[in-house]
Amino acid sequence: MTKYNFDEIVDRKGTNALKVDALQERYGDANLIPLWVADMDFKVAQEITDAIIERARHGVFGYTCPSQEYYNAIINWVDRHHSWTIKQEWISFVPGIVKGIAFVIDAFTTSEDKVIIQPPVYHPFRIIPTLHHRAIVNNCLKLEAGRYNMDLDGLKTIITSECKVLILCNPHNPGGRVWTREELIDIAEICYDNKVLVISDEIHADLTFEKQGHKHIPFASVSEKAAQNSITFMAPSKTFNIAGLVSSFAVIPNQELREKFFAYLEKSELSEGHIFALLGAQVAYEKGDEWLAQAKDYIWDNITFVDEYLKKNIPQIKAMLPDASFLVWLDCKDLNLPQAELQNLFIKDAKLALNTGTMFGVGGEGYMRMNVAIRRQVIEQALENLKNAVNKLLGI
Repeated sequence: MTKYNFDEIVDRKGTNALKVDALQERYGDANLIPLWVADMDFKVAQEITDAIIERARHGVFGYTCPSQEYYNAIINWVDRHHSWTIKQEWISFVPGIVKGIAFVIDAFTTSEDKVIIQPPVYHPFRIIPTLHHRAIVNNCLKLEAGRYNMDLDGLKTIITSECKVLILCNPHNPGGRVWTREELIDIAEICYDNKVLVISDEIHADLTFEKQGHKHIPFASVSEKAAQNSITFMAPSKTFNIAGLVSSFAVIPNQELREKFFAYLEKSELSEGHIFALLGAQVAYEKGDEWLAQAKDYIWDNITFVDEYLKKNIPQIKAMLPDASFLVWLDCKDLNLPQAELQNLFIKDAKLALNTGTMFGVGGEGYMRMNVAIRRQVIEQALENLKNAVNKLLGI
């Protein structure tokens, strides 16, 4: 029985929602169907809303500290869902995973150092180190049989003594790959042996589609080398649609890394979460299982709907079915359009706002990223718009 209604219409206009209220600024048209920034259009679990309302009724919002229940909720969730036993002293709040990556870059590298990324990949992985004046080294993913694989042999050849950090997207964004234990062990071996610190961004971990045979594996859990040479970032934000609460956290088993990073955070009081950040994470992890299970079922149905619709109606565009997340990577190369014209097709002709593939770096040419964590009716309209735009392009 479905307890939650993911078909409910939620009007986000006028709420300062980036996804809709920034359309004019970002795309030049406020009336596009927004399928870009990675948050959901679904209301959060009522249990989270109720807890926040109840706390707000108290009427005093003074300085706060994490409760034992907060830590227990994280520890129990990670153990139950990902079979990784972590300790309370390994955990620290961080005010966002992208910010956390920036903190690691700042704390553990200098302007003489280089950062390895695996494009096409989440664009802040490239942007943040670049803004910190660190050179980027690309270890490009290999597209094989419609799925991305790591180029581990290539990784071995590009590493030099200047490479100090590898940023791992686990699961991958935008392709949705859930990396295997063997792949993660290989990454751990290569990076440990070459003194390259691994940052593992695991924000999409809880959106892995287990019913379709996929299982997220935390990087630090695969081996002792992985545990001793990594900083893991997790969050309930994508999972439970609470990105605005800013509830991310770091998990660091290695004491030396942990002490250095936590000291960096504490110097600027960056490790102190606000009342609703801590409460939102705690309640999500304590009471969010049923909501999440039903949300993932709904999202998976949307993914398969997109895939089947494209195959039947727009065969020139192919969907890469994700192992995790609500993001679908669309291969539009058969349209033979330069990226700027491909963007115009989606924006001007189909009236859709998606993320353009080139923002994800090398290998993103000819792709668009689509967020399907929305009502099915909206997806149906979006695909109808896209079909009409492509048919017009092809003169059908």
